[in-house]
This record gives sequence, C-alpha cells and structure tokens, in this order.
Amino acid sequence: MKFIAIKTEDGMLKGNIRFYCSILHVSRQGFYKYLSVKDRPWKYQPLVDAMMAVCAEDEYNDTYGRIRMYQALSLKKPDGVPIPSESTVYKVMSKIGLTHRPCRKSNGITKADREARKSDDLLKRHFKAATPLTKCITDMTEIKAADGKLYVSAIFDCFDSVVLGLAMDTNMNASLCVQTLDNSMMTYPGLKGAILHSDRGAQYTSQQYRDAIAQHKILQSMNSAGGRCHDNARCESMWARMKSELLYNRYNTKKMLVEELKVLIWRYFMSYWNNRRICSANGGNPPMVKRQEYYSS
Repeated sequence: MKFIAIKTEDGMLKGNIRFYCSILHVSRQGFYKYLSVKDRPWKYQPLVDAMMAVCAEDEYNDTYGRIRMYQALSLKKPDGVPIPSESTVYKVMSKIGLTHRPCRKSNGITKADREARKSDDLLKRHFKAATPLTKCITDMTEIKAADGKLYVSAIFDCFDSVVLGLAMDTNMNASLCVQTLDNSMMTYPGLKGAILHSDRGAQYTSQQYRDAIAQHKILQSMNSAGGRCHDNARCESMWARMKSELLYNRYNTKKMLVEELKVLIWRYFMSYWNNRRICSANGGNPPMVKRQEYYSS
C-alpha cells in the first residue's frame, strides 16, 4: 500500500491507481482505506513514549525484556497511558526494535578439590526464602581485562536477590571468598546463622574459608556430589545477567584496566542492581524495595 501511495502521490495521480493495484493484487477499495488511516497517530504511541522513558531512566534499562518492561510500566503507572497485557507489550517492543536477546559466553572457572572434605547440599535447589538473611548463595566469576583477569565474588540473598557483600581481586584464592564474607557480615551482622550455599570449588572447600564460616557461625552448603551446576543455578544466572546487561555489546573489557572494571561492577551491583533494577522474582520491585517493604510491614 505504501508503495502505491508513493507512486500515485497519495492517490492524486488517478490514472495510475488502477494499474498499480492490479499489478500488486490490491483492491482499490483497500488502497483508499489505507489512505484514510495512514496519517492517523499510532494508538500505541503513548505506550511507546512510556517505554522509552523507562529505558532512559538508567543506562542498563535497555536490557529489559517484556516481563520486566511490563512490570516497570505497572509499577510507574504513567499518566494517561493504559497498560495493556504482557503479550501486547512484547508486540509493541518488537515493532519498535526494543527487544533484547542476551549474549551469554560460558566460562567455567570452578576447580574442585577432589580430596577436600565436602559439605551437604542444604538448599537442594530451593532458592527461595520467606525472610531475609536465612538462605544465601555465593560464587565468583572471571572477567578478562587489558592488564590481567578480574575475579568478582559476591553473596546474594535468596529472599530478594540483594547483593550482601562484594569483593574483587586479580586472583581467585580462598582469601577473596573470605573477604566477600567479611564484607557481608560487616554490613549485615544478622547473616549469622544463615545458610550459605556455594559450588565445590577449591576456594570453598579450603580450610581458610571453612574457618571463616565457622567464625561467623554460618551453615555451609555445597552442590551435591558430581558438581552439578544446576545446584547453584540462581547464582550462575545472576552472573549471566550482570555480564549481559553491563558488559556484552557495551564495553570491550579486554581494552579496560582492572581498576576501571572494579568501579563499573561496584556501581552496577551496589547502586543499580540493589536499588533500581526491576527484578521479576520480586514482583517487579528492586531488591532493596522488597526488603524495605518486608521490614515496614
């Protein structure tokens, strides 16, 4: 229809309309109907404007998929914009090219010590908690930089996905995991007595880490025998989300210094992730918002 409209100058060249309609197998009635509505504003334009406003709020909001976009719109309730169903939100996002397809690059760094003493799997893949600071998960990931490799270690709360503690270094020794634990305990003393789940990496089976766990009176939990990655799947998915939202298609980490990456990752987790990022598992609320609602109720 658009082609015919261009060739006939929006139907002004009457003699050519019949020719183009017959060639393209389009009825003249259908063409005139197209002319009558083609300049009307799109009915979803206010919704599009609201979506673009959500994306503009934070640098990383452009990674929102249809679920988080729908939750963000429902949370903000923009004036004069009716929120349609989630499927309609997805169709509109696809129409304007706002869809996001994460790019994941698996890079396992876990090296298990087969001779070390293991702990039981206390979570058994139940990654939900009814109260804060009762069940937590921890892991580390590797990011390549221009001047070496950066290892990031974090502890997440299963209740609301809050990052309780974060530590970064250029080595992946047990001391990095201990520092993560110390940072978490400094901010959240109530973590004492909680379950802390990890994989069976040598760092987590080391005596240094076990001593730190015992010192803080925390219950240690590990993946089941065989080292199945699904036993710590929630933590693995959080690393994947971080890299997809923060790094992939945004930064070339191999051209960045380790210290630059540290600042970037710290701001992402402690500022954006904890306080502003829409989390579907929390019903669309950022982690700290869910936590505040729990303590205020």
